[in-house]
Amino acid sequence: MTDITASAQISDTVSSAAPARWTDYLQLLKPRVMSLVVFTGLTGLVCARAPMSPALAMVSVLCIAVGAGASGALNMWYDADIDGLMRRTRGRPIPMGKIQPVDALSLGVVLSLFSVMLMALAANVLAAGLLAFTIVFYAVVYTMWLKRWTPQNIVIGGAAGALPPVIGWAAASGHVSLNAVLLFAIIALWTPPHSWALALYTTGDYAKAGVPMMPVAKGAASTRKQILIYALLFVPVAIAPAFTGLGGPVYLAVSALGGLVFLLLSFRVFRSRAGDDVNGATTDGLYAVKTGSLAARNLFAFSILYLTLLFASLLVERTAGLEPLRLMALLG
Repeated sequence: MTDITASAQISDTVSSAAPARWTDYLQLLKPRVMSLVVFTGLTGLVCARAPMSPALAMVSVLCIAVGAGASGALNMWYDADIDGLMRRTRGRPIPMGKIQPVDALSLGVVLSLFSVMLMALAANVLAAGLLAFTIVFYAVVYTMWLKRWTPQNIVIGGAAGALPPVIGWAAASGHVSLNAVLLFAIIALWTPPHSWALALYTTGDYAKAGVPMMPVAKGAASTRKQILIYALLFVPVAIAPAFTGLGGPVYLAVSALGGLVFLLLSFRVFRSRAGDDVNGATTDGLYAVKTGSLAARNLFAFSILYLTLLFASLLVERTAGLEPLRLMALLG
């Protein structure tokens, strides 16, 4: 199906659909993704340990949320043609005919400009620049180019999802430290095994839409191997904040124990046949599983929990006043 044909079908559907509700526009902003972005951005802001008024901190977090929503709207505008072909995304507002593509584009542009300008006024130019870069990178570099061009789309494009804690850090402190970069690295290395685990049991969707996700382009076996490799890289980096003066005892326990589970689940994916049964029976839903793909679904689900616990433990330690371990000083 060409983009022109898909756009025409979407327009025809919208013309006969009922007026959009506010919930349709909310869905356009990808609230699930936005919640994770806000959470990691808030963590970066708090962990910077820089003096900042509560009001300006709230506005800065709001800017990160609005910027994430703008990115989601621009993504849904451009991807409307393939969203309508995939079981996982065909219920989105544009393929369902609830919102015109041009309205999604307009909303995304307006929210992008608003969030960046407000961040510059409320925090600083560095944070605003990082926010603008994140929006452009996700909406243009990833959505319009990488996603449909290379199986490394998630590896490179994951930088956009990894930047929110750096933006929060910069908003509070006015600079970017090595610990802020470490938070970026945690999310960047987490993204490939997380996304490819999902792709293993939704391979048919991506193949139908012509998106070269790793299982489609390189096969399930290669994807399972790469998931394990990235897991082996990711877990030590996830534990590292306990050694750099960023995390404390709670973080060390959560990152180490959760990391062991993450590695175990990744190894099970490597040993499984996840993604091989492309034509197997399945049901609708994000967690629908084809035959043999239970290991991939379990890794996908736990990866969300693990990342959430990592950042939550940092927030808990900072708000509770717990001192970081500073093990690096002891080892030195």
